[in-house]
Amino acid sequence: MSAANLVDQLLCENLKALQPYQSARRLFSGEGAGEKGIDGADENQPAWLNANESPFANEYTLNCASLNRYPDCQPPSVIKAYAKYAGVTPAQTLTSRGADEGIELLIRAFCTPGQDKILICPPTYGMYAISAETFNIGVEKAPLNHDFSLDLEAIKAQVGKVKLVFICSPNNPTGTDVGKQQLIQVLEAFAGKALVVVDEAYIEFTQQGSWADELANYSNLVVLRTLSKAFALAGIRCGFTLADEAVIQALLKVIAPYPVPEPVAQIAKQALSDSGLQRTRNQVAIINQQKQQLQQQLAQIPQVTLVGDTAANFILFRTGQKQALFESLVAKNILIRDQSKQLNLDNCLRITIGNDRQNKMVLSAIQQFFQQESSNS
Repeated sequence: MSAANLVDQLLCENLKALQPYQSARRLFSGEGAGEKGIDGADENQPAWLNANESPFANEYTLNCASLNRYPDCQPPSVIKAYAKYAGVTPAQTLTSRGADEGIELLIRAFCTPGQDKILICPPTYGMYAISAETFNIGVEKAPLNHDFSLDLEAIKAQVGKVKLVFICSPNNPTGTDVGKQQLIQVLEAFAGKALVVVDEAYIEFTQQGSWADELANYSNLVVLRTLSKAFALAGIRCGFTLADEAVIQALLKVIAPYPVPEPVAQIAKQALSDSGLQRTRNQVAIINQQKQQLQQQLAQIPQVTLVGDTAANFILFRTGQKQALFESLVAKNILIRDQSKQLNLDNCLRITIGNDRQNKMVLSAIQQFFQQESSNS
């Protein structure tokens, strides 16, 4: 029997039709990019504007004295530092391999395979559904309204039918905040019935307050955070789950023995120091300023329609020439994200805010494309 036939025979039934999440690096490899920097300065290096990464690359020190030892499951220095930053207690804080692992831990801890379901609100981050399907957990959907607000009636119709409700705010890929009163209604509707998971991967880029401040008021509230975006540390894969202590203890039942490598813990601790936090605030301010400028310039292009909002570190827009524009940018080594397969996002593309050079590159390339199209018509 060939390996392919053996795999087909043994593979879990729920995985046979599963399409894996198409991350930015699966679509376009970043191998070797770190040697010269992913900033578009070298014509042979792509301008990476497709993964919502920070354009900043900061320096850190590494102490190798303890690399021969297994790391702490939950490094106290990291837990204490992030809890202080988020305004919660260490007992309400768990760190993991990115927020993606936090999603997986919640599903593993609270959902029984082949029996339970989660609820998502598309268009939204794809890993909620992928993680659930990987563990044979059902996925119910309450699509966002046309203005990307929550459809409360559709959500409330799932009370008693799902174990977890995933809400991304600011939402990826629409860049919209979820209204406070809407989330309160969801939390109250699912009180005693399900956990409401608010994914705040982009919280540092918005003016809206964090739901971490409400943990004491809602026992069914869970908040996901990450160092990948505002902290410019996507490469170390470090995320956080904030929740009631009882929820955290449940997650510790299913987490890997050593989820946070020692180098990751050291870098995270430095990033969460007073100087590290100030640097992050300064860089977020720069990104938000660049975002506003790029948004204004894109809005002046007749063939472009801005979609959603800009509460995160990216801009979403629609154009009837989506595919031709996307291919034109790829040909110029400018990589952005095609979101047109998402619900209600037909012909939509998403641009991560880069550095000044990258933003000028993508804007100029888009302008040139439409100028050329106009001259050919």
